[in-house]
Amino acid sequence: MDGWETRRKRTPGGGCCLFSFQFCSTPHFICRVKPDRMSLFTSRRSRLVHHQAGDKQPEIPQRGIRIGVAATAEEFEAIAELKSSDWNYLVPMTELKPGKPASSHNYFPVNSQQRWSHVRLNIFPDGGIARLRVYGTGQKDWTATDPKEPFDLVTIAHGGACVGFSNAHFGHPNNVIGVGKARSVADGWEPARRRDRPPVLENDENGILLVLGCEWAVFRLAHPGVITQIEIDTTHFKGNSPDSCKLDGCILTTQEEEDMIKQKWELPGHKWKPLLPVTKLSANESHLFNSLTLELQDVITHTRLTISPDGGVSRLRLKGFPSSICLLRPCEKPKMRFFVKAGFRANL
Repeated sequence: MDGWETRRKRTPGGGCCLFSFQFCSTPHFICRVKPDRMSLFTSRRSRLVHHQAGDKQPEIPQRGIRIGVAATAEEFEAIAELKSSDWNYLVPMTELKPGKPASSHNYFPVNSQQRWSHVRLNIFPDGGIARLRVYGTGQKDWTATDPKEPFDLVTIAHGGACVGFSNAHFGHPNNVIGVGKARSVADGWEPARRRDRPPVLENDENGILLVLGCEWAVFRLAHPGVITQIEIDTTHFKGNSPDSCKLDGCILTTQEEEDMIKQKWELPGHKWKPLLPVTKLSANESHLFNSLTLELQDVITHTRLTISPDGGVSRLRLKGFPSSICLLRPCEKPKMRFFVKAGFRANL
């Protein structure tokens, strides 16, 4: 079976499995914890589940792909030392829906104020679960950063997020601020081909295509700051990369961001400040640029990547230095928002 299925329980207790997040998360942004695709286990599904979370680094030997046997005595001892059974509860013991296609996805909203690195899934008394999805937003401990070392201020691992885009036909813009190198074109952002391009394309004196249309994506930085280095990576996009791009930044409060989302990001021109002018791009290549001169650099909270006329981008990295201007942003507890569409959440 393409999932996790325990043997039929004949001893007291239940079954548990420990997972580490790809990056630490802020659980008040977690949208849903869902053991899903239960249809694979129509008669052997787990009856009850609950979830716990912790921030301890477990020293447990990797299990690998070894199946068909229970955990060893050494593994049980290592788990006992971790005391994961005492971790905070994210989801109380809850009855699962039956494993049928129409109801195989089980969603559990989470309300937590803490930052976690690991989660424990408990099933009772036994059974099978096909998938576990934990959605949230990454968070970096900015107080522990080196003030002389630039950091990627837009990466999803630190808490960055896409908050608006013009088109996401083949991939969501959230992909471009993902962790690590892109694995394929599917791990990037590629809008549909524009139909307003002229039948015969021409270049200007700088080799930039003369077209009117463009595509764009707006990102909220993980922390307000000054951008000093820009990386735009078109790796894997060999015949479908953008011709050119530009990057702008601005300062928005939380309320202004919400207003802009409702207005589909029709932001006044004077709000945007240039970080990178219109620049020619190459296919299947990582491009490194310095931000504009120090005199033009400013603290920003949001950035807009514009590509022309269309094409795919695998990664966007914005290195810089965080600023205390984050005090401009309200510090109240973020509102719980539940999105069904992929891309508005990070699978941790």
